[in-house]
Amino acid sequence: MKSFTPIAIVIAGLAAVPLLVHSNVVLNFFVVALMIALAGQGWNILGGYGGQYSFGHAIFFGSGAYVTAILQVKYGVNAWPAFGCGIIAGAVAGTAVGWLAFRAGLRGSYFALVTLAFAEVLRIVASVAPITGAGVGTLVKLDLSFASLQFESRAAFYWLILALVSVALIVTWAIERSRFGAWLTAVRENEEAARALGVDAVAVKIGAMVISGAITAAAGCFYVQYFLFVDSHIAYGAWISIEALLTPIIGGAGTIFGPLIGALVVKALGEAALVVTGEAPGLDLVVFGVVLIVVVGFAPRGIGGLRTTLLTKIKRGLGGGTAEVRRG
Repeated sequence: MKSFTPIAIVIAGLAAVPLLVHSNVVLNFFVVALMIALAGQGWNILGGYGGQYSFGHAIFFGSGAYVTAILQVKYGVNAWPAFGCGIIAGAVAGTAVGWLAFRAGLRGSYFALVTLAFAEVLRIVASVAPITGAGVGTLVKLDLSFASLQFESRAAFYWLILALVSVALIVTWAIERSRFGAWLTAVRENEEAARALGVDAVAVKIGAMVISGAITAAAGCFYVQYFLFVDSHIAYGAWISIEALLTPIIGGAGTIFGPLIGALVVKALGEAALVVTGEAPGLDLVVFGVVLIVVVGFAPRGIGGLRTTLLTKIKRGLGGGTAEVRRG
């Protein structure tokens, strides 16, 4: 996608939502969906564009969330710089995990399992470490003010998360147009061929993981400011790794709007299932699984790429029909 216009139109359209919708329930839906989209956008840069499928993006979400919360609660740091430090923590975690995994030559299922293992180790450590509140978790003091990055209005939180998603969309757009993006795509398609052409595959993958970690950590930082609480199961739980992975795949991995489309669809289906059947435990995961199977089976490029897939099939069908007529 070469033009910036579609991104500007989508951002402007989403920015108008609180002006048209005044229900806190609906706004809360969009806030959470955009938060998941932000985490998914982080995964998309590494997995969608780079082809490095991570099963443990909770590493970055949790690191951002805990650093933001701990700096405020334990050390009295203002929420704004604490938020920035949380994003930096995600980038640092991405550097560390990426350096260890990619320098060791891990890829495919091995890389996926290593990221899952890192997330689980961090979850266990956070569940017993005193600085994280151990099993009790960390509760941020309620202080509804701009200085504390806490707002009375859901609309203010909505615009904050939309601003973060907008930055992530712009970063993805810039990567897609850059030489780094071309290198990243080359590594995804054929790493050996990319190396033969002089691409430093390890450095490119680590760079993607740093950016991915920072964006996903921003989602964790926002979670803390929105819910004012975090514990080990929230921060490093499998739920965020699953949703960060599912949303780009369902919406369209390796596309700018894929995670945003996927997050809105997945969140809407999950909420609809709960309304229809009640608070059934694990029902949202069942819905996610069914949607993933349908998308993989009928739209391998995701919902975002469904139009392109349908047009291709139509063209092939028309071409085949023409060929049959000519042979006849």
